[in-house]
Amino acid sequence: MKITFADFELSGRILDALADLNLFEPTPIQEKSFKPILSGRDIMGIAQTGTGKTLAYLLPVLQMWKYNKSGHPTVLVLVPTRELVVQVTEVLEQLAQNTTARIIGIYGGKNINTQKLLFNDGCDILVGTPGRVMDLAIDNAISLKEVQKLVIDEFDEMLNLGFRPQLTHIFEMMKAKRQNILFSATMTEAVDEMLDEYFANPVEISLAKSGTPLEKIEQSFYPVRNFNTKINLLKHLLETDPEMSKVLIFTNNKKHADLLFTKIDELFPEQFDVIHSNKSQNYRLRAMKSFQNQEVRGLITTDIMARGLDISDITHVINFETPEVPEQYIHRIGRTGRADKDGIALSFVTPKEEPLLLDIEVLMDKELKQIPFPESVPENPQKIASEQEVVVMKNAHTVKIVEGGGAFHEKKAKNRKENWGGPTKRNPPKTKPGNRAQAKAKSKAKRKK
Repeated sequence: MKITFADFELSGRILDALADLNLFEPTPIQEKSFKPILSGRDIMGIAQTGTGKTLAYLLPVLQMWKYNKSGHPTVLVLVPTRELVVQVTEVLEQLAQNTTARIIGIYGGKNINTQKLLFNDGCDILVGTPGRVMDLAIDNAISLKEVQKLVIDEFDEMLNLGFRPQLTHIFEMMKAKRQNILFSATMTEAVDEMLDEYFANPVEISLAKSGTPLEKIEQSFYPVRNFNTKINLLKHLLETDPEMSKVLIFTNNKKHADLLFTKIDELFPEQFDVIHSNKSQNYRLRAMKSFQNQEVRGLITTDIMARGLDISDITHVINFETPEVPEQYIHRIGRTGRADKDGIALSFVTPKEEPLLLDIEVLMDKELKQIPFPESVPENPQKIASEQEVVVMKNAHTVKIVEGGGAFHEKKAKNRKENWGGPTKRNPPKTKPGNRAQAKAKSKAKRKK
């Protein structure tokens, strides 16, 4: 027998709001989290992206919420990005539409004096990024002394982005007696340190081990020679696969995102958009809305947006470049295959990126399926700036440092036998058996250290 939200003994007002959103059955993390959070204990939830973490903490928090006459927030929700502030605030407003809860979302990049005016009529639930919450508290625009429940979502990403000083400052502004509800996609050393230092024996609710791949996502990769050949491959896939109707494409930096967008916009005019931290907030929100509503076919972005996107029905995630941090791969592909739907994640991997792919496979304990490079796709030998050979002067002699190197020579034999982006097959060089396993073992040992 399936469990429904009615079994949670939620108030009728919240159940009505869930029904308006066409939500009736909880996800596993929502089911596992509800009673422990209601107990008042500190909580450390470990769950991957796309599993319903937002409702997992919002529902019990709203169920326990009570009106506060002082007008100061009793619930504080901290998230790492502006986009998440907007999305969490919108969900909260929908869930609390039948209540009197005053909900405010704040983030940097907007005039702080304008945001101060939002608190003139009081605030019950505050959603914000750590920096802006700290700034408003220092300016006495808000008081955190009455916060009874602190929620930190994407805790690991908060620390990755360097928010630890702001977080510790915020902790000092609040009373010690409060409930802490923390959610993270991965359990890192930095998260462990913060738990030991600031939180009282939180109950751990784990949906999946850190690094476990999302089972409903089909994961595979193409071996590709270079950046410009990747563009040819992407063009080919977009032209030949009609299922690629809502595509999210990740690059490793803003410059490459803009470069890729320029090329793709020439090939598919007005079908794609690009967002990263250099784009204005209004531009980013408009682009996300257009993508959500399928007014554009695809969105090109960077890792800083990997957790600030909560867009439904993404058919494909394409790692145009392999992430340098293995855990980031999990967050990227978690944008598809959400809400029990299937998804597809494709990675374009150059010889230089092979060690990064190995680290990802070691983290997940799963080997990605390799797809042969299509013979009909032409190779573009022209290298972009970051792929150029580096010339180093040493003792008046010129030494060329060529990309590839040892990691390339340790590539598994089956990869060597594929066409890497030219019209003809390359003959595989001689290689010792077992190099793939050796490379994985070395990578695993390195991660354990």
